[in-house]
Amino acid sequence: MLEVRGLSAWYGAAQALFAVSLHVGQGELVVLEGLNGAGKSTLLQSIIGLGPKLQGEVIFQGRQIVQCPAHERSRLGLGFVPEDRRLFAELTVLENLLVAARAPLVHVRGEQRVSTKQQLEQVFALFPALQPMQKRRALEMSGGEQQMLSIARTLMTSPTLLLMDEPCEGIAPVLVESIRDALLQLKSQGMSLLIAEQNALLAAHADRVITLVAGQTGAHLTP
Repeated sequence: MLEVRGLSAWYGAAQALFAVSLHVGQGELVVLEGLNGAGKSTLLQSIIGLGPKLQGEVIFQGRQIVQCPAHERSRLGLGFVPEDRRLFAELTVLENLLVAARAPLVHVRGEQRVSTKQQLEQVFALFPALQPMQKRRALEMSGGEQQMLSIARTLMTSPTLLLMDEPCEGIAPVLVESIRDALLQLKSQGMSLLIAEQNALLAAHADRVITLVAGQTGAHLTP
């Protein structure tokens, strides 16, 4: 589904990634580990098209996308949940979700056509804590609740591969478990996931764990 080949990245004269290669297959959960500054966020941003100057290949669903803008990559099925969540703080939970919904009211997921109503039902089934909060503004939510909303909002774009940057960082343990369970449910439904995360709760369920060290790939481990 996703193949990264020899990807290098620069911020000005400073090189952040050094010939990184990895792949994510259909329905796989791949976890990126590494210390702060190792290049995890840069790698995810480079794949989604929000990163720095690049050299190398990013192939998604058999198509070379390294020259495609981020919005086109999103339309192809790449979804990204950034570390800072980027919610519309003044909008309600429901409004945040509807903003992300594919226009007008019907989404295409493979051969299946899914209405916005069905999308909402699915994300509320995945994150039931959000359903009674539909009229609550995002700024009134806890960090863990905001993270659930950020994931749910990205799912409203009907991605086939979900990229996530530290989804469990700074979140209460009980909500970490809820997020873990939701992500594993997505995996069981056939979604592919590439997640930068230090939490061992996710790594223990990964198909592969890839370690980044100073912008380079280290060991590729299978739990």
